[in-house]
Amino acid sequence: MAYICIATRDVDRQLKVIGLLYQKKRSQMKKLFEFREEYTTGELNETEVKANPMEQFQQWLQAAIDSGVPEANAMTIATCTASGKPSARVVLLKEINKNGFVFFTNYLSRKGRELLENPFAALVFDWHSIERQIRVEGRVEKLSALDSDVYFNERPREAQIGAWTSPQSKILGSREELEQLQASFEKKFNDLEIFRPSYWGGFILLPTTIEFWQGRPGRLHDRLVYYRTEEGWTLHRLAP
Repeated sequence: MAYICIATRDVDRQLKVIGLLYQKKRSQMKKLFEFREEYTTGELNETEVKANPMEQFQQWLQAAIDSGVPEANAMTIATCTASGKPSARVVLLKEINKNGFVFFTNYLSRKGRELLENPFAALVFDWHSIERQIRVEGRVEKLSALDSDVYFNERPREAQIGAWTSPQSKILGSREELEQLQASFEKKFNDLEIFRPSYWGGFILLPTTIEFWQGRPGRLHDRLVYYRTEEGWTLHRLAP
């Protein structure tokens, strides 16, 4: 009985020490509400932006590239099911033209299926290192098979094999299963030209709203938003 009491006291003492160490470590961690940066590098004025937001986007994208923002064409794309259940992920913008924003994916993936059943989406470009952000909303359409073929043929061979390999968004039993699929398609195509899978291709988002955000001191940020109308684009300032 005495042995048990001593052992119990030892365990209590160890637990107390562990608790104290945890509390000390926790106190050393910076609390999330303490993360606060002041944005002071720029401003955004109505008199200085382009009349066409697509031109303004291209100007800002080039500035992000020139500033060394890593993968400045990375964007979050949010989609919804037909019933309105949202999901979001990061993809790469592959083309910007006068009509909209072009990206590519597996049409059978979650985002592909959602875009086909509910053809509206939102994009976010977050260039935090230069204190800028762009939000885009609009309708999405599939690219033509020819346009998708042109882009697919420009991809590295490894990426072409990857498009065939991945049953995107499907549950896999293991990493080995994916690698086996990759090996089988490498064997299938061997030295042959790789053609685009019918379930893989491009979308274009045709914007109806584009917002430009510039960080400012005191959280009084600049927000300029363009809305598409029948007459063209209109420009407005939003409260931060």
